[in-house]
Amino acid sequence: MSERKPTDKPLKRGWTTGACATAATKASLTALLTGKFPDPVSISLPKGETPSFPLCRERLAHDHAMSSIIKDAGDDPDVTHGAEICVKVSRGEPGFGVLFKAGEGVGTVTKAGLPIPPGEPAINPVPRQLMEAEVESLCRAFDEPMDITIEVSIVNGAELAERTWNPRLGIVGGLSVLGTTGVVHPFSCSAWIHSIHRGVDVARAAGLQHIAGSTGSTSEDVVQKLYNLPDIALMDMGDFAGGLLKYVRSHPVPHLTIAGGFAKLTKLAQGALDLHSARSQVDFDWLANRLETLGGSDGLCERVKTANTTAEVLSLAKEENEGLVVSLAHAVALNAKKTANTTLAKGGADAVVSVSILVVARDGRVLASSAGD
Repeated sequence: MSERKPTDKPLKRGWTTGACATAATKASLTALLTGKFPDPVSISLPKGETPSFPLCRERLAHDHAMSSIIKDAGDDPDVTHGAEICVKVSRGEPGFGVLFKAGEGVGTVTKAGLPIPPGEPAINPVPRQLMEAEVESLCRAFDEPMDITIEVSIVNGAELAERTWNPRLGIVGGLSVLGTTGVVHPFSCSAWIHSIHRGVDVARAAGLQHIAGSTGSTSEDVVQKLYNLPDIALMDMGDFAGGLLKYVRSHPVPHLTIAGGFAKLTKLAQGALDLHSARSQVDFDWLANRLETLGGSDGLCERVKTANTTAEVLSLAKEENEGLVVSLAHAVALNAKKTANTTLAKGGADAVVSVSILVVARDGRVLASSAGD
Protein backbone atom coordinates (compact mmCIF):
# COMPACT_ATOMS: atom_id res chain seq x y z
CA MET A 1 0.00 0.00 0.00
CA SER A 2 1.48 3.32 -1.03
CA GLU A 3 0.83 6.77 0.39
CA ARG A 4 -0.59 9.73 -1.45
CA LYS A 5 0.07 13.27 -0.30
CA PRO A 6 -2.81 15.03 1.45
CA THR A 7 -4.88 17.38 -0.66
CA ASP A 8 -7.36 20.14 0.11
CA LYS A 9 -9.87 18.57 -2.27
CA PRO A 10 -12.50 16.19 -0.87
CA LEU A 11 -11.36 12.59 -1.22
CA LYS A 12 -13.38 10.47 -3.59
CA ARG A 13 -14.61 7.11 -2.32
CA GLY A 14 -14.61 4.06 -4.55
CA TRP A 15 -16.06 0.58 -4.91
CA THR A 16 -14.61 -2.74 -3.80
CA THR A 17 -13.69 -5.61 -6.07
CA GLY A 18 -16.67 -7.45 -4.58
CA ALA A 19 -19.07 -4.66 -5.55
CA CYS A 20 -17.72 -4.64 -9.11
CA ALA A 21 -18.05 -8.42 -9.36
CA THR A 22 -21.61 -8.22 -8.05
CA ALA A 23 -22.56 -5.62 -10.65
CA ALA A 24 -20.98 -7.67 -13.42
CA THR A 25 -22.84 -10.76 -12.15
CA LYS A 26 -26.13 -8.91 -12.34
CA ALA A 27 -25.40 -7.60 -15.83
CA SER A 28 -24.29 -10.99 -17.15
CA LEU A 29 -27.20 -12.93 -15.66
CA THR A 30 -29.68 -10.34 -16.87
CA ALA A 31 -28.30 -10.75 -20.40
CA LEU A 32 -28.40 -14.54 -20.15
CA LEU A 33 -32.06 -14.41 -19.10
CA THR A 34 -33.27 -11.56 -21.33
CA GLY A 35 -30.76 -11.24 -24.16
CA LYS A 36 -29.84 -7.66 -23.18
CA PHE A 37 -27.15 -6.19 -20.92
CA PRO A 38 -28.21 -3.39 -18.58
CA ASP A 39 -25.66 -0.60 -19.01
CA PRO A 40 -25.09 1.00 -16.58
CA VAL A 41 -26.03 -1.65 -14.04
CA SER A 42 -27.12 -0.78 -10.50
CA ILE A 43 -26.80 -2.88 -7.35
CA SER A 44 -27.75 -2.51 -3.69
CA LEU A 45 -25.00 -2.62 -1.07
CA PRO A 46 -25.28 -3.69 2.61
CA LYS A 47 -25.52 -0.12 3.94
CA GLY A 48 -28.11 1.03 1.43
CA GLU A 49 -25.93 2.55 -1.32
CA THR A 50 -27.14 1.90 -4.88
CA PRO A 51 -24.19 2.63 -7.15
CA SER A 52 -24.32 2.30 -10.93
CA PHE A 53 -21.47 0.80 -12.95
CA PRO A 54 -20.83 1.27 -16.69
CA LEU A 55 -19.85 -1.91 -18.51
CA CYS A 56 -16.43 -2.18 -20.12
CA ARG A 57 -17.00 -5.32 -22.18
CA GLU A 58 -19.96 -7.62 -22.83
CA ARG A 59 -20.39 -10.92 -24.63
CA LEU A 60 -23.51 -13.02 -25.02
CA ALA A 61 -23.52 -16.64 -26.22
CA HIS A 62 -26.23 -19.27 -26.22
CA ASP A 63 -25.00 -20.88 -23.00
CA HIS A 64 -23.30 -18.03 -21.13
CA ALA A 65 -22.92 -14.28 -20.79
CA MET A 66 -19.87 -12.26 -19.77
CA SER A 67 -19.48 -8.64 -18.78
CA SER A 68 -16.72 -6.64 -17.18
CA ILE A 69 -16.34 -3.49 -15.10
CA ILE A 70 -13.31 -1.28 -14.51
CA LYS A 71 -12.77 -0.91 -10.79
CA ASP A 72 -12.74 2.65 -9.49
CA ALA A 73 -11.20 2.74 -6.01
CA GLY A 74 -11.59 6.51 -5.80
CA ASP A 75 -8.68 8.21 -4.06
CA ASP A 76 -7.68 5.12 -2.11
CA PRO A 77 -4.13 3.83 -2.81
CA ASP A 78 -5.49 0.49 -3.99
CA VAL A 79 -3.43 -1.93 -6.09
CA THR A 80 -6.59 -2.99 -7.95
CA HIS A 81 -7.65 0.53 -8.93
CA GLY A 82 -8.30 0.46 -12.69
CA ALA A 83 -8.38 -3.36 -12.86
CA GLU A 84 -10.92 -5.02 -15.16
CA ILE A 85 -13.25 -7.28 -13.17
CA CYS A 86 -14.96 -9.88 -15.40
CA VAL A 87 -17.84 -12.22 -14.59
CA LYS A 88 -19.00 -15.08 -16.78
CA VAL A 89 -22.40 -16.50 -15.85
CA SER A 90 -23.79 -19.81 -17.10
CA ARG A 91 -26.53 -22.25 -16.15
CA GLY A 92 -25.30 -24.95 -13.80
CA GLU A 93 -26.23 -28.52 -12.99
CA PRO A 94 -29.77 -28.89 -11.59
CA GLY A 95 -29.83 -28.90 -7.82
CA PHE A 96 -26.30 -27.55 -7.33
CA GLY A 97 -27.34 -23.96 -6.60
CA VAL A 98 -24.89 -21.10 -7.03
CA LEU A 99 -21.33 -22.24 -7.70
CA PHE A 100 -18.28 -19.96 -7.77
CA LYS A 101 -15.25 -20.51 -9.97
CA ALA A 102 -11.91 -18.75 -10.05
CA GLY A 103 -11.20 -17.55 -13.55
CA GLU A 104 -7.86 -16.20 -14.74
CA GLY A 105 -6.39 -13.69 -12.29
CA VAL A 106 -8.50 -14.77 -9.31
CA GLY A 107 -6.72 -16.78 -6.65
CA THR A 108 -7.51 -20.12 -5.04
CA VAL A 109 -7.21 -20.64 -1.28
CA THR A 110 -4.65 -23.28 -0.28
CA LYS A 111 -4.18 -22.70 3.48
CA ALA A 112 -6.54 -22.97 6.43
CA GLY A 113 -7.39 -19.98 8.58
CA LEU A 114 -9.06 -17.76 5.98
CA PRO A 115 -12.82 -17.10 5.78
CA ILE A 116 -12.94 -19.37 2.71
CA PRO A 117 -11.75 -23.01 3.03
CA PRO A 118 -8.83 -24.44 1.02
CA GLY A 119 -9.67 -25.39 -2.54
CA GLU A 120 -12.25 -22.64 -2.96
CA PRO A 121 -11.93 -19.52 -5.13
CA ALA A 122 -10.67 -16.53 -3.13
CA ILE A 123 -14.04 -14.82 -3.18
CA ASN A 124 -14.85 -13.64 0.33
CA PRO A 125 -18.16 -14.29 2.12
CA VAL A 126 -19.80 -10.86 1.70
CA PRO A 127 -19.16 -10.62 -2.07
CA ARG A 128 -20.54 -14.16 -2.38
CA GLN A 129 -23.65 -13.13 -0.48
CA LEU A 130 -24.12 -10.05 -2.67
CA MET A 131 -23.76 -12.07 -5.87
CA GLU A 132 -26.07 -14.81 -4.60
CA ALA A 133 -28.70 -12.18 -3.72
CA GLU A 134 -28.64 -10.84 -7.29
CA VAL A 135 -28.95 -14.37 -8.67
CA GLU A 136 -31.89 -15.12 -6.36
CA SER A 137 -33.69 -11.90 -7.28
CA LEU A 138 -33.30 -12.36 -11.04
CA CYS A 139 -34.07 -16.07 -11.07
CA ARG A 140 -37.25 -15.53 -9.09
CA ALA A 141 -38.30 -12.67 -11.34
CA PHE A 142 -37.92 -14.86 -14.44
CA ASP A 143 -39.04 -18.12 -12.80
CA GLU A 144 -35.66 -19.75 -13.40
CA PRO A 145 -33.93 -22.29 -11.15
CA MET A 146 -31.09 -20.88 -9.02
CA ASP A 147 -28.54 -23.28 -10.49
CA ILE A 148 -26.00 -20.75 -11.73
CA THR A 149 -22.23 -20.87 -12.12
CA ILE A 150 -20.37 -17.61 -11.54
CA GLU A 151 -16.81 -17.43 -12.83
CA VAL A 152 -14.91 -14.31 -11.76
CA SER A 153 -11.67 -13.28 -13.45
CA ILE A 154 -9.44 -10.21 -13.18
CA VAL A 155 -7.27 -9.04 -16.07
CA ASN A 156 -3.59 -9.19 -15.01
CA GLY A 157 -4.74 -10.36 -11.58
CA ALA A 158 -1.83 -12.76 -11.10
CA GLU A 159 0.68 -9.96 -11.63
CA LEU A 160 -1.22 -7.57 -9.35
CA ALA A 161 -1.44 -10.24 -6.64
CA GLU A 162 2.34 -10.20 -6.29
CA ARG A 163 1.95 -6.74 -4.76
CA THR A 164 -0.49 -8.01 -2.12
CA TRP A 165 -0.43 -10.40 0.85
CA ASN A 166 -1.98 -13.21 -1.21
CA PRO A 167 1.20 -15.24 -1.88
CA ARG A 168 2.04 -15.18 1.82
CA LEU A 169 -1.50 -16.15 2.80
CA GLY A 170 -1.41 -19.15 0.49
CA ILE A 171 -3.78 -17.69 -2.09
CA VAL A 172 -2.32 -18.80 -5.42
CA GLY A 173 -3.02 -17.75 -8.97
CA GLY A 174 -4.31 -14.24 -8.48
CA LEU A 175 -6.20 -11.70 -6.44
CA SER A 176 -8.97 -12.04 -3.89
CA VAL A 177 -12.46 -10.66 -4.39
CA LEU A 178 -12.91 -8.61 -1.24
CA GLY A 179 -15.24 -6.15 0.44
CA THR A 180 -17.56 -6.07 3.43
CA THR A 181 -19.59 -2.94 2.64
CA GLY A 182 -18.86 -2.64 -1.08
CA VAL A 183 -17.44 0.84 -0.50
CA VAL A 184 -13.75 1.82 -0.51
CA HIS A 185 -13.17 4.72 1.87
CA PRO A 186 -9.95 6.61 1.00
CA PHE A 187 -7.13 6.05 3.46
CA SER A 188 -9.44 4.03 5.70
CA CYS A 189 -6.61 1.59 6.55
CA SER A 190 -9.25 -1.14 6.91
CA ALA A 191 -7.92 -3.28 4.05
CA TRP A 192 -4.41 -3.33 5.51
CA ILE A 193 -5.63 -4.18 9.00
CA HIS A 194 -7.91 -6.85 7.50
CA SER A 195 -4.81 -8.38 5.87
CA ILE A 196 -2.98 -8.38 9.21
CA HIS A 197 -5.89 -10.21 10.83
CA ARG A 198 -6.03 -12.81 8.07
CA GLY A 199 -2.27 -13.29 8.35
CA VAL A 200 -2.60 -14.05 12.07
CA ASP A 201 -5.46 -16.45 11.33
CA VAL A 202 -3.41 -18.37 8.78
CA ALA A 203 -0.38 -18.57 11.09
CA ARG A 204 -2.52 -19.84 13.96
CA ALA A 205 -4.27 -22.38 11.76
CA ALA A 206 -0.86 -23.68 10.69
CA GLY A 207 0.07 -24.14 14.36
CA LEU A 208 2.90 -21.59 14.37
CA GLN A 209 4.25 -20.68 17.78
CA HIS A 210 6.05 -17.51 16.75
CA ILE A 211 4.91 -14.67 14.48
CA ALA A 212 6.48 -11.30 13.74
CA GLY A 213 5.02 -7.94 12.83
CA SER A 214 7.34 -5.58 10.97
CA THR A 215 7.11 -1.92 10.04
CA GLY A 216 8.91 -2.39 6.72
CA SER A 217 10.79 -4.75 4.44
CA THR A 218 14.22 -4.20 6.02
CA SER A 219 13.07 -5.11 9.53
CA GLU A 220 11.04 -8.00 8.13
CA ASP A 221 14.09 -9.49 6.41
CA VAL A 222 16.10 -9.17 9.62
CA VAL A 223 13.53 -10.77 11.90
CA GLN A 224 12.91 -13.62 9.46
CA LYS A 225 16.60 -14.49 9.23
CA LEU A 226 17.20 -14.04 12.96
CA TYR A 227 14.46 -16.45 13.98
CA ASN A 228 14.31 -18.59 10.82
CA LEU A 229 10.62 -17.85 10.40
CA PRO A 230 8.51 -19.09 7.47
CA ASP A 231 6.81 -16.51 5.26
CA ILE A 232 3.38 -17.12 6.80
CA ALA A 233 4.76 -16.08 10.20
CA LEU A 234 5.49 -12.58 8.90
CA MET A 235 2.88 -9.85 9.32
CA ASP A 236 3.42 -6.75 7.19
CA MET A 237 2.29 -4.58 10.09
CA GLY A 238 3.36 -1.24 8.62
CA ASP A 239 2.13 1.56 10.88
CA PHE A 240 -0.65 -0.51 12.42
CA ALA A 241 0.93 -1.85 15.62
CA GLY A 242 -2.42 -1.48 17.34
CA GLY A 243 -4.19 -3.44 14.61
CA LEU A 244 -1.81 -6.34 15.19
CA LEU A 245 -1.68 -6.19 18.99
CA LYS A 246 -5.42 -5.87 19.48
CA TYR A 247 -6.07 -8.86 17.22
CA VAL A 248 -3.40 -10.98 18.90
CA ARG A 249 -5.02 -9.99 22.20
CA SER A 250 -8.12 -11.97 21.21
CA HIS A 251 -6.31 -14.47 18.96
CA PRO A 252 -3.13 -15.17 20.96
CA VAL A 253 0.08 -16.83 19.83
CA PRO A 254 2.85 -17.97 22.21
CA HIS A 255 5.49 -15.55 20.89
CA LEU A 256 5.15 -12.24 19.07
CA THR A 257 8.10 -10.20 17.85
CA ILE A 258 7.63 -6.61 16.69
CA ALA A 259 10.46 -5.41 14.49
CA GLY A 260 10.98 -1.95 13.09
CA GLY A 261 13.12 1.09 12.63
CA PHE A 262 14.18 3.36 15.46
CA ALA A 263 11.69 6.14 14.65
CA LYS A 264 8.61 3.92 14.40
CA LEU A 265 9.45 1.98 17.54
CA THR A 266 10.16 5.18 19.43
CA LYS A 267 6.53 6.13 18.84
CA LEU A 268 5.42 2.71 20.08
CA ALA A 269 7.69 3.16 23.12
CA GLN A 270 5.94 6.48 23.81
CA GLY A 271 2.55 4.75 23.76
CA ALA A 272 1.37 5.29 20.17
CA LEU A 273 -0.33 2.36 18.46
CA ASP A 274 -0.73 4.04 15.06
CA LEU A 275 2.79 4.81 13.88
CA HIS A 276 1.92 6.84 10.77
CA SER A 277 3.61 10.24 10.59
CA ALA A 278 0.26 11.97 10.12
CA ARG A 279 -1.18 10.44 13.29
CA SER A 280 1.70 10.24 15.77
CA GLN A 281 4.92 12.15 16.28
CA VAL A 282 8.24 11.41 17.97
CA ASP A 283 8.60 13.23 21.29
CA PHE A 284 12.17 14.52 21.23
CA ASP A 285 11.93 15.65 24.87
CA TRP A 286 11.20 12.03 25.75
CA LEU A 287 14.34 10.91 23.89
CA ALA A 288 16.40 13.63 25.61
CA ASN A 289 15.16 12.42 29.00
CA ARG A 290 16.13 8.85 28.13
CA LEU A 291 19.61 10.00 27.16
CA GLU A 292 19.93 11.95 30.38
CA THR A 293 19.21 8.84 32.44
CA LEU A 294 21.76 6.97 30.33
CA GLY A 295 24.50 9.47 31.13
CA GLY A 296 24.25 11.79 28.16
CA SER A 297 25.66 15.27 28.67
CA ASP A 298 23.47 18.32 29.23
CA GLY A 299 24.64 19.70 25.90
CA LEU A 300 23.63 16.52 24.07
CA CYS A 301 20.21 16.43 25.69
CA GLU A 302 19.52 20.07 24.77
CA ARG A 303 20.52 19.44 21.15
CA VAL A 304 18.31 16.34 21.00
CA LYS A 305 15.31 18.37 22.16
CA THR A 306 15.62 20.55 19.06
CA ALA A 307 16.52 17.76 16.62
CA ASN A 308 14.55 17.45 13.39
CA THR A 309 14.68 13.68 12.98
CA THR A 310 15.49 10.53 14.93
CA ALA A 311 18.38 9.97 12.55
CA GLU A 312 19.83 13.25 13.83
CA VAL A 313 19.31 12.06 17.41
CA LEU A 314 21.28 8.88 16.74
CA SER A 315 24.00 10.87 15.00
CA LEU A 316 24.30 13.29 17.94
CA ALA A 317 24.41 10.40 20.43
CA LYS A 318 27.09 8.66 18.39
CA GLU A 319 29.22 11.81 18.31
CA GLU A 320 29.29 11.90 22.10
CA ASN A 321 29.54 8.20 22.83
CA GLU A 322 28.81 5.37 20.41
CA GLY A 323 27.61 3.24 23.30
CA LEU A 324 24.77 5.71 23.87
CA VAL A 325 23.23 4.66 20.54
CA VAL A 326 22.94 1.06 21.68
CA SER A 327 21.72 2.06 25.13
CA LEU A 328 19.09 4.43 23.72
CA ALA A 329 17.87 1.82 21.24
CA HIS A 330 17.62 -0.70 24.07
CA ALA A 331 15.59 1.77 26.13
CA VAL A 332 13.25 2.22 23.18
CA ALA A 333 12.91 -1.57 22.84
CA LEU A 334 12.04 -2.00 26.53
CA ASN A 335 9.47 0.80 26.52
CA ALA A 336 7.94 -0.47 23.27
CA LYS A 337 7.59 -3.85 24.93
CA LYS A 338 5.77 -2.18 27.83
CA THR A 339 3.31 -0.56 25.42
CA ALA A 340 2.72 -3.90 23.71
CA ASN A 341 2.20 -5.73 26.99
CA THR A 342 -0.15 -3.02 28.26
CA THR A 343 -2.25 -3.39 25.10
CA LEU A 344 -2.32 -7.17 25.41
CA ALA A 345 -3.14 -6.98 29.13
CA LYS A 346 -6.45 -5.22 28.39
CA GLY A 347 -7.71 -8.56 27.12
CA GLY A 348 -5.73 -10.74 29.48
CA ALA A 349 -3.44 -11.97 26.68
CA ASP A 350 -0.24 -10.68 28.24
CA ALA A 351 -0.13 -13.82 30.35
CA VAL A 352 -0.02 -16.09 27.29
CA VAL A 353 1.79 -13.98 24.68
CA SER A 354 5.53 -13.44 25.09
CA VAL A 355 6.52 -10.20 23.33
CA SER A 356 9.94 -9.19 22.09
CA ILE A 357 10.99 -6.01 20.30
CA LEU A 358 13.68 -5.74 17.65
CA VAL A 359 15.06 -2.28 16.75
CA VAL A 360 16.62 -2.37 13.29
CA ALA A 361 18.86 0.23 11.63
CA ARG A 362 18.25 1.35 8.06
CA ASP A 363 21.20 -0.74 6.88
CA GLY A 364 19.76 -3.88 8.47
CA ARG A 365 21.85 -3.96 11.65
CA VAL A 366 20.13 -4.94 14.87
CA LEU A 367 20.44 -1.92 17.17
CA ALA A 368 18.70 -3.52 20.13
CA SER A 369 16.49 -6.38 21.21
CA SER A 370 14.29 -6.78 24.26
CA ALA A 371 14.61 -10.56 24.12
CA GLY A 372 15.69 -11.80 27.53
CA ASP A 373 14.46 -8.68 29.33
